[in-house]
Amino acid sequence: MLSLWPYFAILGLIVLLFLVERRFPDAVTRMEENILALLLAVITLVSFVQVIARYGFNTGWGGALEFNRILFAWMILFGMSYGLKTGLHLGVDAAIRTFPRPLFKASAIFGAVATLLYAAILLSSDWLQIFGAHTSGGAVFYWERFFKVGIGLDDLRYPVWVQEVFGVQERVQRWIAYLMLPLGLALLGFRAIQAMIEIALDRREVVIAGHEAEDLVAENKDVLKD
Repeated sequence: MLSLWPYFAILGLIVLLFLVERRFPDAVTRMEENILALLLAVITLVSFVQVIARYGFNTGWGGALEFNRILFAWMILFGMSYGLKTGLHLGVDAAIRTFPRPLFKASAIFGAVATLLYAAILLSSDWLQIFGAHTSGGAVFYWERFFKVGIGLDDLRYPVWVQEVFGVQERVQRWIAYLMLPLGLALLGFRAIQAMIEIALDRREVVIAGHEAEDLVAENKDVLKD
């Protein structure tokens, strides 16, 4: 039987983010940037300490590789929505730039719609059965499965004092590590909806940074002359 509570929980978080962002847009952007910077800093620090420990003292943390792999996945999944929000995703728009303005705008909106469909299908593909597709599962399904089973990760373990104080199992649960999978895709879908509205209202042109290289050349065209 399909469980709906994860979807309502995700929807609630998205609505909360929307309300907070309307009131404090700059603060939300700074928070997103700080989260990404923190994830990258922790990955770098753990990798550096691990190299020193392994090659300098012939020791190390057995769960470092899995920990970094999870944080790297979190950074990618969280960064997808931030990149869409700020227009950082690279893309090629040379063809659609030649279209008449109405067709160009329609193409840009289609790009945002395609991003939304991508996020929706990966979140849960069950809804495609309405169109006759034989699909099922998705990020929410697999995350909920891990949540119910409570299976642990391969190498990442709680410290002994955490196990003793809180009475948790030895291994960190997979549902904790995989939590960013449904959240990241939900955020991506939310930013895609925002992009559609902004393009429709002429507040932005496209969902990609297609002119990034062109703008960089234009800004530095006089450098060689100097």
